[in-house]
Amino acid sequence: MVEPAVALFGEAYERAARVLEELLRESGARYTLLLDRKGFVLVHKEALWAPKPPALDSLATLIAGNAAATQALARMLGEPRFNELLHQGSAHGLYVEEVGELALLVVIFDSSAPVGRVKLYGKRAAQVLESITQEAVVNPGTLGIDSEYRDGANALLDELFGN
Repeated sequence: MVEPAVALFGEAYERAARVLEELLRESGARYTLLLDRKGFVLVHKEALWAPKPPALDSLATLIAGNAAATQALARMLGEPRFNELLHQGSAHGLYVEEVGELALLVVIFDSSAPVGRVKLYGKRAAQVLESITQEAVVNPGTLGIDSEYRDGANALLDELFGN
């Protein structure tokens, strides 16, 4: 099973949520999301006036895939990376900014929010969120079964199978 690379909870979650709320207020956007690069939604916020958002899990997966494809394109063009993505339609836009190596900030906005404002406040939010996500990186070596349990289980298995 695929696990998230970042786990936000408690104070880290609250801090990230406040950053997203401020981004909504300052930019005039409809929705903001913080995703890990695997497509897990870490935290999201929506403007009070915004209609119900699209399915967040599907949206997050597609955005993470799009970001991965864009990074592959950057490498093909000799760039180390593209730091942001911007998609604009006639009524809605999607702005994605890297948050360090492990996360993506997503801002969904409509035509009433100026793109320049979305990008300006999005970049500022990404800088703050980078420090929050760095503190919340999941280290697989420290999670899961503790060493005492693992050693006991290994000894029992060795005894059962005669090793």
